[in-house]
Amino acid sequence: MSEIRLLSATPILGYGFPESAFEAGLAQEPHMIGADGGSTDPGPYYLGSGKAFCSRVSMKRDLRIMIRGGVPRGIPVVVSTSGGAGGEPHLQMMADIVREIAAEEQLEFKLALIRSELDEDFLIQRVAADKVHAVSRQTPLSEETIRDATRIVGLMGPEPYIRALDEGAQVILAGRSTDPAPWAAVAIRAGLPPAQAWYAGKMLECGSEPAVPKREGCLLARITAEHVDLEPTNPNQRCTTLSVANFALHENKSPIHHLEPGGMLDTSDCKFEQISDRVVRVSGMRWQNHTPYTVKIEGVHCTGYRAITICASRDPILIRDVEQYLDIVNANIEEKTIAFGVQPAQYRIAIRSYGRNGVMGVRETASFAVPHEMAFVVEVQADTQDLANAVIGIARLSMLHSDFPGRMCREGNMAIPFSPSDISLGLAYEFSVFHIVEVDDPNQLFPVEYVHIGASNDKNS
Repeated sequence: MSEIRLLSATPILGYGFPESAFEAGLAQEPHMIGADGGSTDPGPYYLGSGKAFCSRVSMKRDLRIMIRGGVPRGIPVVVSTSGGAGGEPHLQMMADIVREIAAEEQLEFKLALIRSELDEDFLIQRVAADKVHAVSRQTPLSEETIRDATRIVGLMGPEPYIRALDEGAQVILAGRSTDPAPWAAVAIRAGLPPAQAWYAGKMLECGSEPAVPKREGCLLARITAEHVDLEPTNPNQRCTTLSVANFALHENKSPIHHLEPGGMLDTSDCKFEQISDRVVRVSGMRWQNHTPYTVKIEGVHCTGYRAITICASRDPILIRDVEQYLDIVNANIEEKTIAFGVQPAQYRIAIRSYGRNGVMGVRETASFAVPHEMAFVVEVQADTQDLANAVIGIARLSMLHSDFPGRMCREGNMAIPFSPSDISLGLAYEFSVFHIVEVDDPNQLFPVEYVHIGASNDKNS
């Protein structure tokens, strides 16, 4: 095929998009409608807990518009990294939403579910065979780390999507995926070069983010063997050479080398042309195949239970000597917890000082200019929620009532914005797996299940 048109509905499913912009994109007769469903940006909690970070209501709204626009027209609808993190609970939640939409809209179609959760015994075998490698400064992956992980997923490339499309899937829900992979899959399947296919995927993964002004919206890519044309479908947005070139830099260690399953996209010689007020053409990208084929894997482990309290002060004496004040608070917390029979080794506590170094912590380089007010987020992690709650209560009292040199206030030091003042957050997670695994086949880790969705009943195949 000489040209492939791909429509990206939104940066992440559930973020929303103007329906008028989607309809404008639909009028261009795209060969695929897609949306990325997730990211590691919101942290490890969602992968560990199996919960989505966008609301079910918002995801269903976006997906309904996409399915209603694509299925009757025979246009494949694809969601990658379903439910925010791409684990099995996320995939099943999205499948339930699709079933509801199909029943409510009286639609029938073939659904593909591409799984990405990994078998721990397989990974242990790969580690033993020296087929797993650390990314960046990660320590080598061990059997203990694998067994300790709550959930580990692999980031699929384009091949599982191509397989599902070849099998006639009209709606594809995928587990964890590299962001550009589903878009690249459609273009590669159509016979277009991988360089243009992967570059288009890089642009489409975040909806209309390569356009200005920044807002949620849709992006259309026209891909040929020579170039990629990018156009937002909202008439109030436009792509410029600067906005497109700038977007190509995001979320990547190198500004020009983008590692993906099976190879590397090289953008060092890209040429950007403004071919109309709203459309930018990009050419000159190159693709280098890499062997062996590798897949990035992500995993999290549980670190206990978390509770927080939020408070703020406008006391100029406390703020002026805030480091001394926090030293006093921490000492009081330790003394009081021991009095209650809780040893410091049984919990972890962090007090983030917003107005001083709450964002950067110990990496802050700016000198402390005394503000007129400061906010504090106090976090406790412990082995049980009851213990975390107990320590956060002690910490809150210490923030409120600790004495300090020059103190004039005889009551509480802090203003507390919420009641209840102590907030239980449940299980906490940390990333423990960021590694690369060599595979024998690009589809090896990603089984596909097909379900015939209809108004009456579903049939697996």
